[in-house]
Amino acid sequence: MESEVRTIALRTGINVPCFVQGHLDEPNDDDAAPLVLVHAWGESWRSFERLIASLPSLTLVAPDLRGHGGADKPEDGYSLTAVVEDVLAMFDALGIARAHVLGSSSGGYVAQQLAVTHPELVASLVLVGSPLSLRGKPPFADEVEALADPISEDWVRDSLSWYRLLHAVPAEYIEDRVRDGLAMPAAVWKASLRGYYEAVPPTEAGTISAPTLILWGAHDHIVPRHHQKTLASRIPGAQLKIYEKTGHLVLWECPERVAEDVEAFLGCTVE
Repeated sequence: MESEVRTIALRTGINVPCFVQGHLDEPNDDDAAPLVLVHAWGESWRSFERLIASLPSLTLVAPDLRGHGGADKPEDGYSLTAVVEDVLAMFDALGIARAHVLGSSSGGYVAQQLAVTHPELVASLVLVGSPLSLRGKPPFADEVEALADPISEDWVRDSLSWYRLLHAVPAEYIEDRVRDGLAMPAAVWKASLRGYYEAVPPTEAGTISAPTLILWGAHDHIVPRHHQKTLASRIPGAQLKIYEKTGHLVLWECPERVAEDVEAFLGCTVE
């Protein structure tokens, strides 16, 4: 399929790059609905490149979230609801009436919020290492609050060690995540993190009705097993698949397996 990176002017007042694979002008029923990829805090749409390479036949949309990657970096607008408004504006700008949505880590928090507040837009949901709740300051919040510009490359590299990797990850992929981190000003690191931990957890604010697949690494020390089981129990019919010998960063460690599970899930969802 053809692909391109478009710069989209959102009605929320910012411009964001958006990777698009395939054609969005096809009938937008569930069979033809695109898969929208929502990246994690501190990353960009490029964190999905290895997953995208394993999904060559799907119509895909992957934007940079506000403040991340090549997106505009305003001082405000980083609450969970505001980030969802950007995603809604992206749907509008691209003419997407309905989509399957995959969120990685905190991107799954955004996806959950979208499914709660706009269920008519979400054909299905895939949550990859996604938290049940981010409420309350994480242990590294004070470290983030102490950041100043220019962001230290050493700090970005050290921050990646917060997430244990049990599978080999290509060095160039890691370097690209370092570049993602360096692209974010200190104010964005802080405001974006606060936006997540100050928000009401989506499944406490409402109900998710979309068919949902939850993928979780058995050695995830950020998102505990009992939280994933609770998340699954709050979403009627949700499937929870556990990846053994995998940590929090399921997308980094097992993109080919994630692609296989996504394709199988979407095949079941649209039948």
